[in-house]
Amino acid sequence: MKRRDFIKVTGLGVAGAAAVAAPAIAQSMPEIKWRMPTSWPKSLDTLYGGAEMMARMVGEATDNKFQIQPFAAGEIVPGLQVLDAVQNGTVEMGHTASYYYFGKDPTFTFGSSVPFGPNMRINQAWYMLGGGRDVLNEFYRKYNCVSLLAGNTGCQMGGWFRKELASVDDLKGLKFRIGGFAGRVMQKLGAVPQQIAGGDIYPALEKGTIDAAEWVGPYDDEKLGFYKVAPHYYYPGWWEGGPMLLGFVNLDKWNALPKYYQSVLEQAGHYANNWMMAKYDQANPAALRRLLANGTKLHAFSAPIMQACFKAAKELHSEVAASNADFKKVYESLTNFSNNGYQWFQVAELGYDAFMARNSQS
Repeated sequence: MKRRDFIKVTGLGVAGAAAVAAPAIAQSMPEIKWRMPTSWPKSLDTLYGGAEMMARMVGEATDNKFQIQPFAAGEIVPGLQVLDAVQNGTVEMGHTASYYYFGKDPTFTFGSSVPFGPNMRINQAWYMLGGGRDVLNEFYRKYNCVSLLAGNTGCQMGGWFRKELASVDDLKGLKFRIGGFAGRVMQKLGAVPQQIAGGDIYPALEKGTIDAAEWVGPYDDEKLGFYKVAPHYYYPGWWEGGPMLLGFVNLDKWNALPKYYQSVLEQAGHYANNWMMAKYDQANPAALRRLLANGTKLHAFSAPIMQACFKAAKELHSEVAASNADFKKVYESLTNFSNNGYQWFQVAELGYDAFMARNSQS
């Protein structure tokens, strides 16, 4: 049936069609303005840039009917209090790392990365398709929030140290800026963990208030200037094999959103997630070359240090799981999924990457 015939049969002229369609559009596309504080300084155009990207995609997809304004750490909310502001409704949503809030409950660590947890791809697969989002959001509802995937840095570096690490004993008494739950692992080995927001790390390292600091990787670390005061750069960051960043949304605000806006917000988070991973993969290699040219001394954590940390992490996981039902539930979900994931990764991915890495250096 031709369109003009359909209009005749149904009795809908142009005015009639508009009268029916306009209210539906108006109802599904209301004008909404949200604020989104982040845990990142604006100078970090990967982390803060991911939040900006997420907000921009929402605006473009809704013809700016749904607007989200991002804010850098400290502009309206301190960098380590983003979740609190979302939980109590001070703001509608925030962009942050879940493990910053492990002091409330160790279960928060899983929304970013658990020490010796999965790599970027396995972590994301667990969140999206392995039940991760469901078990995490079940937990986050206790804090009046829902989570959305909103970024990933890939495997991070082990941090900047003023002095070289010769043995496991060198960790004893070490004042180490290390985020989240991983600090408790380091504590088992005698280190003194410090939770410090990104913009405050450099002055603490420069003044000797701390002896070492981890952040993300070459691109961001170079921007923060750590190489100027701590020349020894270690890898890998075993506490962040593939850490996710999340968009936390106030549960009431989320439930009040039209379904279309919920979908747009979720897809904007996925876009920001993919963009962030690509940005780090594009920017880190050149940044590492520049750091080495400026005198940075690159070290792998020794096998004894890695094994000691692995043992301490597994002990801590078991201890917490024994007394925290939420932690145990999420840990079992993640561990079961990642074990299967690594069985596959070592078949094709690991072999291929190892071969290409060897031949790219020749």
